Amino acid sequence: MASITLGGNPVHTSGELPAVGSKLADFSLVQNDLSVASLSTFAGKKLVLNIFPSVDTGTCAASVRKFNQSASGLENTTVLCISRDLPFAQKRFCGAEGLENVVNLSDFQEGAFGKANGLEIIDGPLKGLHSRAIIVVDADGTIKHTEQVAEIANEPNYEAALAAL
Repeated sequence: MASITLGGNPVHTSGELPAVGSKLADFSLVQNDLSVASLSTFAGKKLVLNIFPSVDTGTCAASVRKFNQSASGLENTTVLCISRDLPFAQKRFCGAEGLENVVNLSDFQEGAFGKANGLEIIDGPLKGLHSRAIIVVDADGTIKHTEQVAEIANEPNYEAALAAL
């Protein structure tokens, strides 16, 4: 379990992020059109997984905007923005913001992605949501970089994530 903070107060996750050098486990996440995406949906692509509690918070929204801006210049790379928000909320946010370079995926049904990757917050006011984290995966599905953001209100290290590509 990882120990992180929310507003300086300790909270915990269900586990640790997957190890760099390991393969990203397959997943089933809901897309904005309610279809299901899995790891094979993005086969052969490098992936930046931008994981966060909710797109309806300032820091989460900022990370989606920042990765959307960066994604337009990335070769053979897809940015996946993953949260437990309903697909409708994700679609509304990106539509209102004009964000078209990221793929939103929802773990709303069972939170299985968060549980499998040690991301589920298990106590505190955000219990049940995902912690803020980044996982970068190469085109073969090997994890090249991870970051568990220590304070949920802080943005991730964008430069480190993009440098791992």
